[in-house]
Amino acid sequence: MTSIGTAITEGIIAFAATNIDDIIILLLLFSQLNDNFRRRNIIIGQYLGFAILVAASLPGYFGGLVVQKEWIGLLGLLPIGIGIKQLIDREKDTAQVQTVSNELQQNLARNSITGFIFSILNPKTYQVAAITVANGGDNISIYIPLFAGQDVNSLLIILGVFFIMVGVWCGIAYSLTLHPDIAYVLSRYGKPIVPFVLIGLGLFIMYERGTFEMLRSAFN
Repeated sequence: MTSIGTAITEGIIAFAATNIDDIIILLLLFSQLNDNFRRRNIIIGQYLGFAILVAASLPGYFGGLVVQKEWIGLLGLLPIGIGIKQLIDREKDTAQVQTVSNELQQNLARNSITGFIFSILNPKTYQVAAITVANGGDNISIYIPLFAGQDVNSLLIILGVFFIMVGVWCGIAYSLTLHPDIAYVLSRYGKPIVPFVLIGLGLFIMYERGTFEMLRSAFN
């Protein structure tokens, strides 16, 4: 597989694995559309929140500039660990998004600069962005090792795939609101496969960075 193909594959897998739960949230948001809460509020808010998550993950790339990529591959243990944890603890509820959203809104109001920036946005757009950030803790844990060890071209391709996928995700969610049966199937069976995708992504990161070969050599 070419480096371009590898970057595209990594981007699609990482995005899908870390945002399957966002489909459910987007379904709920799109089901509440009215004159004061429109599709553009959801789409812009989703892009804004996701951009914040990506920015918080970029230190992984800069760390990769000074650390040998085979060692960086050990960060693939993070998505593996998250996947195993999700398999062990399927009962855990991670969707306290409204509470977190309200807390984030209060914190932003205390910061005059940040409050000014967000005041130029529609409040509904801001609420969607806050929910996206609040629901994205696992995203950062996955994106940091994914970005680490990439070259500039691969990183840009992955980021491009990510932001294209945000639009695709919004389109899928909106379409699913028109098909309740499909939405039910996704909400029931989508999440159970996520842990296995995360474990596979972690193994792929370790393989792609040459970590397995390094470990094999170390023990021979």
